[in-house]
Amino acid sequence: MTGHTPDVPAVAAAELQQLLLDTEDLDHFLQRLVVLAVDALPGYVSCGLTLRRGRRPMTVASSDHRANLVDEVQYGFDDGPCLTSLASGRTILIDNLAEDTNWPGYRTSAVAHGVRSSLSIPVSGGETLGALNFYASTPYFFGPTERTAAARFATEAGYAVTLSVRLAERAEMTEHLQAALASRAVIDQALGVIMTQQRCSPDEAFDLLRGISQNRNVKVREVAVEIVTAVSGRLPISHAHFR
Repeated sequence: MTGHTPDVPAVAAAELQQLLLDTEDLDHFLQRLVVLAVDALPGYVSCGLTLRRGRRPMTVASSDHRANLVDEVQYGFDDGPCLTSLASGRTILIDNLAEDTNWPGYRTSAVAHGVRSSLSIPVSGGETLGALNFYASTPYFFGPTERTAAARFATEAGYAVTLSVRLAERAEMTEHLQAALASRAVIDQALGVIMTQQRCSPDEAFDLLRGISQNRNVKVREVAVEIVTAVSGRLPISHAHFR
């Protein structure tokens, strides 16, 4: 049987898919992603993943301290290959950073950190979400083989990152919904207490509850918790459960 060289990007992509299935925490998933990105390329490189969080790009994971530092240099200057890739959706290759004429402020700092060549590839899942930033210590490191491997991994990473972000957003929405339902339940219990004590309608009970909230400058829910706790001698069940 004739041996063959493993398809490193394909192996890394498969590991990425398995990681997405196994990992519930978004930050841990992104950190493992950049480690797999480094493994997908032959030779030693550093890698950082830049994503937009709100309107501000930031490094959400890095394979080592150098990648994080060099990414931060770009944010400081608000310019550089990573940000250009993120903004344009194009791959940005710098063969020899010491001789490159673009981004002079960034270039000087990056060279001081030992970077001689870099490759920034957009991460997209239908729209550009971020960029994978590869840094090498030697000029002309990113030849055709390295660029192909990085591009293939970035394609797989785009789908995985898109799905992981959506799952994280859905989980956050679920938490907010649970909190809202818990608040509603506690407020309803408090209204029942007020209606019994004051012999008033639901609307009148809510006006009383809201008035206490405004006078004390605390949230209606917190007033409701105090009322139910004072009557029952313990925290409301929904309050304790969702806390």
